[in-house]
Amino acid sequence: MFPLDQLIQKESIRIRGVLTDIDDTLTSRGRLTAEAYEAMERLQNNGFLVIPVTGRPAGWCDHIARMWPVDAVVGENGAFYFRYDHDLKKMHQRFLHDPTTRKENRQKLEILRNLILKEIPGTAVASDQNYREADLAIDFCEDVKPLSEEAVERIVQMFQENGATAKMSSIHVNGWFGEYDKLGMTRKLLAECFEVDLNASESEFVFVGDSPNDSPMFAFFSNSVGVANVARHQEKLLDAPKFISKKEGGAGFVEVADVLIRMKKG
Repeated sequence: MFPLDQLIQKESIRIRGVLTDIDDTLTSRGRLTAEAYEAMERLQNNGFLVIPVTGRPAGWCDHIARMWPVDAVVGENGAFYFRYDHDLKKMHQRFLHDPTTRKENRQKLEILRNLILKEIPGTAVASDQNYREADLAIDFCEDVKPLSEEAVERIVQMFQENGATAKMSSIHVNGWFGEYDKLGMTRKLLAECFEVDLNASESEFVFVGDSPNDSPMFAFFSNSVGVANVARHQEKLLDAPKFISKKEGGAGFVEVADVLIRMKKG
Protein backbone atom coordinates (compact mmCIF):
# COMPACT_ATOMS: atom_id res chain seq x y z
CA MET A 1 0.00 0.00 0.00
CA PHE A 2 1.35 3.41 -1.02
CA PRO A 3 0.90 6.62 0.96
CA LEU A 4 -2.22 8.51 -0.13
CA ASP A 5 -0.18 11.52 -1.22
CA GLN A 6 1.22 9.45 -4.08
CA LEU A 7 -2.23 9.39 -5.67
CA ILE A 8 -1.78 13.03 -6.59
CA GLN A 9 1.16 12.04 -8.81
CA LYS A 10 -1.35 10.47 -11.24
CA GLU A 11 -1.87 13.83 -12.90
CA SER A 12 -3.03 12.25 -16.16
CA ILE A 13 -6.03 10.63 -14.45
CA ARG A 14 -9.31 12.54 -14.37
CA ILE A 15 -11.17 11.39 -11.27
CA ARG A 16 -14.92 11.56 -11.85
CA GLY A 17 -16.36 10.01 -8.71
CA VAL A 18 -15.78 8.75 -5.18
CA LEU A 19 -17.24 5.45 -4.00
CA THR A 20 -17.02 4.91 -0.27
CA ASP A 21 -17.83 2.45 2.45
CA ILE A 22 -19.56 3.95 5.52
CA ASP A 23 -18.75 2.15 8.78
CA ASP A 24 -15.25 3.00 10.02
CA THR A 25 -14.54 4.65 6.67
CA LEU A 26 -16.84 7.66 6.75
CA THR A 27 -17.56 7.20 10.44
CA SER A 28 -15.21 7.52 13.41
CA ARG A 29 -15.96 5.40 16.48
CA GLY A 30 -19.45 4.79 15.16
CA ARG A 31 -20.35 8.40 14.43
CA LEU A 32 -20.46 10.47 11.26
CA THR A 33 -18.44 13.57 12.06
CA ALA A 34 -19.21 17.03 10.75
CA GLU A 35 -15.85 17.03 8.96
CA ALA A 36 -16.58 13.79 7.08
CA TYR A 37 -20.07 14.95 6.11
CA GLU A 38 -18.67 18.26 4.92
CA ALA A 39 -16.02 16.40 2.90
CA MET A 40 -18.78 14.65 0.94
CA GLU A 41 -20.47 17.98 0.32
CA ARG A 42 -17.20 19.58 -0.77
CA LEU A 43 -16.60 16.73 -3.22
CA GLN A 44 -20.06 17.19 -4.72
CA ASN A 45 -19.61 20.95 -4.94
CA ASN A 46 -16.39 20.37 -6.85
CA GLY A 47 -18.13 18.19 -9.43
CA PHE A 48 -17.42 14.68 -8.15
CA LEU A 49 -20.04 11.95 -8.00
CA VAL A 50 -20.31 10.73 -4.40
CA ILE A 51 -21.73 7.25 -3.86
CA PRO A 52 -21.67 5.31 -0.57
CA VAL A 53 -21.32 1.55 -1.10
CA THR A 54 -22.28 -0.08 2.18
CA GLY A 55 -23.54 -3.12 4.03
CA ARG A 56 -26.08 -0.99 5.85
CA PRO A 57 -29.83 -1.65 5.39
CA ALA A 58 -32.47 -0.41 2.97
CA GLY A 59 -34.07 1.76 5.65
CA TRP A 60 -30.82 3.63 6.21
CA CYS A 61 -30.14 3.86 2.49
CA ASP A 62 -33.49 5.52 1.82
CA HIS A 63 -32.52 8.23 4.29
CA ILE A 64 -28.96 8.50 2.92
CA ALA A 65 -30.14 8.86 -0.68
CA ARG A 66 -32.63 11.58 0.31
CA MET A 67 -30.74 13.53 2.95
CA TRP A 68 -26.98 13.20 2.43
CA PRO A 69 -24.86 15.07 -0.14
CA VAL A 70 -24.63 11.95 -2.34
CA ASP A 71 -25.69 11.02 -5.86
CA ALA A 72 -26.89 7.48 -5.03
CA VAL A 73 -26.19 4.66 -2.58
CA VAL A 74 -25.51 0.93 -2.94
CA GLY A 75 -26.77 -1.00 0.08
CA GLU A 76 -26.76 -4.36 1.82
CA ASN A 77 -23.47 -5.32 0.16
CA GLY A 78 -24.87 -5.02 -3.35
CA ALA A 79 -28.49 -6.17 -3.01
CA PHE A 80 -29.78 -2.86 -4.42
CA TYR A 81 -29.11 0.74 -5.22
CA PHE A 82 -31.26 3.77 -4.39
CA ARG A 83 -31.13 7.11 -6.17
CA TYR A 84 -33.25 10.10 -5.23
CA ASP A 85 -34.30 12.62 -7.88
CA HIS A 86 -34.55 15.90 -5.99
CA ASP A 87 -36.15 17.72 -8.92
CA LEU A 88 -38.95 15.18 -9.38
CA LYS A 89 -39.02 14.28 -5.66
CA LYS A 90 -38.93 10.60 -6.56
CA MET A 91 -36.91 7.67 -5.17
CA HIS A 92 -35.63 5.19 -7.72
CA GLN A 93 -35.03 1.74 -6.20
CA ARG A 94 -33.26 -1.03 -8.10
CA PHE A 95 -33.13 -4.47 -6.42
CA LEU A 96 -31.22 -7.38 -7.88
CA HIS A 97 -33.90 -9.90 -6.82
CA ASP A 98 -37.67 -9.66 -7.30
CA PRO A 99 -40.00 -9.40 -4.26
CA THR A 100 -40.92 -13.11 -4.29
CA THR A 101 -37.28 -14.18 -4.25
CA ARG A 102 -36.46 -11.72 -1.48
CA LYS A 103 -39.33 -13.09 0.62
CA GLU A 104 -38.20 -16.69 0.12
CA ASN A 105 -34.62 -15.76 1.00
CA ARG A 106 -35.70 -13.94 4.17
CA GLN A 107 -37.50 -17.09 5.32
CA LYS A 108 -34.33 -19.13 4.86
CA LEU A 109 -32.29 -16.48 6.65
CA GLU A 110 -34.69 -16.58 9.60
CA ILE A 111 -33.89 -20.28 10.05
CA LEU A 112 -30.16 -19.49 9.87
CA ARG A 113 -30.59 -16.68 12.37
CA ASN A 114 -31.97 -19.05 14.98
CA LEU A 115 -29.19 -21.58 14.37
CA ILE A 116 -26.42 -19.00 14.72
CA LEU A 117 -27.82 -17.38 17.86
CA LYS A 118 -28.28 -20.80 19.46
CA GLU A 119 -24.78 -22.07 18.67
CA ILE A 120 -22.73 -18.93 19.36
CA PRO A 121 -23.35 -17.35 22.77
CA GLY A 122 -22.86 -13.60 23.01
CA THR A 123 -23.82 -12.74 19.47
CA ALA A 124 -26.99 -10.96 18.39
CA VAL A 125 -28.89 -9.86 15.35
CA ALA A 126 -27.75 -6.38 14.34
CA SER A 127 -29.89 -3.56 15.68
CA ASP A 128 -30.64 -2.40 12.13
CA GLN A 129 -31.97 -5.80 10.99
CA ASN A 130 -35.62 -4.69 10.92
CA TYR A 131 -34.75 -2.22 8.16
CA ARG A 132 -33.12 -4.82 5.88
CA GLU A 133 -34.62 -6.20 2.67
CA ALA A 134 -32.17 -8.86 1.54
CA ASP A 135 -29.62 -9.99 4.12
CA LEU A 136 -29.08 -11.06 7.71
CA ALA A 137 -26.60 -9.04 9.78
CA ILE A 138 -25.05 -10.70 12.82
CA ASP A 139 -23.46 -8.25 15.25
CA PHE A 140 -20.09 -9.25 16.66
CA CYS A 141 -18.90 -5.95 18.15
CA GLU A 142 -21.18 -2.96 17.44
CA ASP A 143 -23.76 -3.37 20.24
CA VAL A 144 -22.43 -6.54 21.85
CA LYS A 145 -19.24 -7.36 23.69
CA PRO A 146 -16.64 -8.15 20.99
CA LEU A 147 -16.61 -11.84 20.05
CA SER A 148 -13.45 -13.85 19.58
CA GLU A 149 -12.00 -14.31 16.10
CA GLU A 150 -12.93 -17.98 16.33
CA ALA A 151 -16.58 -17.12 17.01
CA VAL A 152 -16.70 -14.67 14.10
CA GLU A 153 -15.15 -17.24 11.78
CA ARG A 154 -17.75 -19.77 12.92
CA ILE A 155 -20.56 -17.36 12.03
CA VAL A 156 -19.10 -17.04 8.52
CA GLN A 157 -18.77 -20.81 8.31
CA MET A 158 -22.38 -21.40 9.35
CA PHE A 159 -23.66 -19.10 6.61
CA GLN A 160 -21.53 -20.87 4.04
CA GLU A 161 -22.47 -24.36 5.22
CA ASN A 162 -26.11 -23.46 4.59
CA GLY A 163 -25.54 -22.18 1.07
CA ALA A 164 -25.37 -18.47 1.83
CA THR A 165 -22.73 -15.91 0.96
CA ALA A 166 -21.06 -14.37 4.01
CA LYS A 167 -18.95 -11.21 4.24
CA MET A 168 -17.37 -9.64 7.29
CA SER A 169 -17.40 -5.90 7.82
CA SER A 170 -15.76 -4.10 10.73
CA ILE A 171 -18.87 -4.67 12.91
CA HIS A 172 -21.12 -7.37 11.37
CA VAL A 173 -21.10 -10.62 9.50
CA ASN A 174 -23.61 -10.20 6.69
CA GLY A 175 -25.12 -13.24 5.00
CA TRP A 176 -27.41 -13.55 1.98
CA PHE A 177 -28.57 -15.94 -0.70
CA GLY A 178 -27.50 -15.11 -4.24
CA GLU A 179 -24.36 -14.27 -6.15
CA TYR A 180 -23.76 -10.55 -5.73
CA ASP A 181 -21.40 -8.14 -4.04
CA LYS A 182 -20.67 -4.43 -3.77
CA LEU A 183 -18.83 -4.30 -7.07
CA GLY A 184 -21.56 -5.94 -9.15
CA MET A 185 -24.29 -3.52 -8.08
CA THR A 186 -21.93 -0.57 -8.41
CA ARG A 187 -21.45 -1.57 -12.05
CA LYS A 188 -25.24 -1.63 -12.58
CA LEU A 189 -25.75 1.72 -10.87
CA LEU A 190 -23.08 3.51 -12.88
CA ALA A 191 -24.25 1.98 -16.17
CA GLU A 192 -27.98 2.54 -15.62
CA CYS A 193 -27.91 5.96 -13.99
CA PHE A 194 -24.74 7.62 -15.26
CA GLU A 195 -24.01 5.82 -18.56
CA VAL A 196 -20.61 4.69 -17.29
CA ASP A 197 -18.97 1.47 -18.49
CA LEU A 198 -16.93 0.70 -15.40
CA ASN A 199 -14.61 -1.71 -17.22
CA ALA A 200 -13.55 1.12 -19.50
CA SER A 201 -13.60 3.87 -16.87
CA GLU A 202 -12.53 2.32 -13.55
CA SER A 203 -9.50 4.64 -13.29
CA GLU A 204 -11.89 7.60 -13.15
CA PHE A 205 -13.23 6.45 -9.77
CA VAL A 206 -11.71 6.23 -6.32
CA PHE A 207 -12.99 3.66 -3.85
CA VAL A 208 -12.43 4.19 -0.11
CA GLY A 209 -12.92 1.36 2.40
CA ASP A 210 -11.60 -0.36 5.48
CA SER A 211 -12.60 -4.02 5.87
CA PRO A 212 -12.67 -7.53 4.32
CA ASN A 213 -16.02 -7.07 2.56
CA ASP A 214 -14.38 -4.26 0.59
CA SER A 215 -11.85 -6.65 -0.99
CA PRO A 216 -13.63 -6.92 -4.39
CA MET A 217 -13.56 -3.14 -4.66
CA PHE A 218 -9.93 -2.90 -3.55
CA ALA A 219 -8.99 -5.48 -6.17
CA PHE A 220 -10.89 -3.87 -9.04
CA PHE A 221 -10.08 -0.18 -8.64
CA SER A 222 -6.58 0.98 -9.45
CA ASN A 223 -7.29 4.03 -7.29
CA SER A 224 -8.54 2.17 -4.22
CA VAL A 225 -7.77 3.69 -0.82
CA GLY A 226 -7.88 2.19 2.64
CA VAL A 227 -8.30 4.48 5.61
CA ALA A 228 -5.54 3.77 8.14
CA ASN A 229 -7.59 1.32 10.23
CA VAL A 230 -7.65 -1.10 7.28
CA ALA A 231 -4.31 -2.30 8.64
CA ARG A 232 -6.20 -4.07 11.47
CA HIS A 233 -7.76 -6.42 8.91
CA GLN A 234 -4.70 -6.89 6.71
CA GLU A 235 -4.42 -10.64 7.36
CA LYS A 236 -8.08 -11.18 6.38
CA LEU A 237 -8.05 -9.07 3.23
CA LEU A 238 -8.15 -11.11 0.05
CA ASP A 239 -7.01 -7.97 -1.76
CA ALA A 240 -5.51 -4.85 -0.24
CA PRO A 241 -6.10 -1.24 -1.29
CA LYS A 242 -3.49 0.41 -3.48
CA PHE A 243 -3.16 3.48 -1.22
CA ILE A 244 -3.61 4.16 2.49
CA SER A 245 -4.41 7.34 4.42
CA LYS A 246 -2.49 8.55 7.45
CA LYS A 247 -5.60 8.86 9.62
CA GLU A 248 -8.36 6.44 10.55
CA GLY A 249 -12.07 6.45 9.77
CA GLY A 250 -13.75 9.70 8.80
CA ALA A 251 -10.54 11.69 9.24
CA GLY A 252 -8.96 9.42 6.63
CA PHE A 253 -11.87 10.07 4.28
CA VAL A 254 -11.35 13.81 4.74
CA GLU A 255 -7.72 13.27 3.65
CA VAL A 256 -8.96 11.58 0.46
CA ALA A 257 -11.36 14.45 -0.28
CA ASP A 258 -8.62 17.02 0.27
CA VAL A 259 -6.26 15.20 -2.12
CA LEU A 260 -8.88 14.82 -4.86
CA ILE A 261 -10.03 18.43 -4.67
CA ARG A 262 -6.40 19.57 -4.75
CA MET A 263 -5.79 17.37 -7.82
CA LYS A 264 -8.80 18.85 -9.60
CA LYS A 265 -7.84 22.43 -8.88
CA GLY A 266 -4.25 21.72 -9.98
